[in-house]
Amino acid sequence: MRRHLPLNALRAFEASARLLSFTRAGLELRVTQTAISHQVKQLEDMLGASLFRRLPRGLVLTDEGLALLPVLSDALDRIDAAIDRIEAKGTREVVTVGCVATFATGWLLQRIERFKRAHPYIDLRLLTNNNRVDIAGDGLDLALRFGDGSWHGTEAIHLLSAPLSPVCRPDVVDRLRKPADLAQEFLLRSYRAEEWPLWFAVAGAPCPKIQGPIFDSSVAMAEAAARGVGVGLVPVAMFENELTSGRLVRPFAAEVPAGSYWLTWLKSKDMTPGMRAFRDWMIETLRADAREAEEVRAAAPAQAPKVKAKSRTTAKAKVVRKRRVSLR
Repeated sequence: MRRHLPLNALRAFEASARLLSFTRAGLELRVTQTAISHQVKQLEDMLGASLFRRLPRGLVLTDEGLALLPVLSDALDRIDAAIDRIEAKGTREVVTVGCVATFATGWLLQRIERFKRAHPYIDLRLLTNNNRVDIAGDGLDLALRFGDGSWHGTEAIHLLSAPLSPVCRPDVVDRLRKPADLAQEFLLRSYRAEEWPLWFAVAGAPCPKIQGPIFDSSVAMAEAAARGVGVGLVPVAMFENELTSGRLVRPFAAEVPAGSYWLTWLKSKDMTPGMRAFRDWMIETLRADAREAEEVRAAAPAQAPKVKAKSRTTAKAKVVRKRRVSLR
């Protein structure tokens, strides 16, 4: 037979010992400081031992208090965890999300912990793909995909645009003075054959014959570019970390709007609370990212236009030539 345990007194002691204050313990447990002090005294009387040394500047645990605190804290933590599991039973929801790998590594994985903190009772299952998706056949609730937003039988919410631009290893960029110089490089390509021709058109240069390897993932293409295999054409917004670290560089600023990232789901499927939570979180997080980026741009000091060293050298040479002419 278990002995009768004074649970209120034990909670009062645990809070007081953890906070080393009857007053703060009272605030946490929503009772008065006097009530906490009285409950702790009752526990000490029952045990026949002092749990605290009461000093003018606060509380100090005795050896008996130090022995009791970790055991009691662990027991209360276990009780809280068990109650949380019981309360959550029947309210947890699994949401299965298919995601193109580039968006997963370039955006979602960096922020997914925020979703977990905001929605602890939603179990997110993330299945990555190369943008070839069958929502019904793959058993997906939602799909994050790249394209123009037109997929038969689906609802689609635009998330963010993903223009393409060339990237390469830092030592390659020295060979690239103008877009036409790319004709001398190994050009890595995706299964969408029109991307490089579209980019060269935007850059104002003729498109060379492209014979580089074909990738079904921008992640793999960017990795190949970083290893010096060639120059890749990727959605640069998804590779900010690599560009910031200098592992990849952009030889040219020209971009081509080849598509966007979208959140999609079947029109025939009713949205569950978990699906709505993920959708709303995605939208709000992207808005917050946009606000933060705008604040950074607004706070950045205006930069004077840069004059290339070559231009200055050329100008200086012209002055020298004029002087020579005047001396003749």
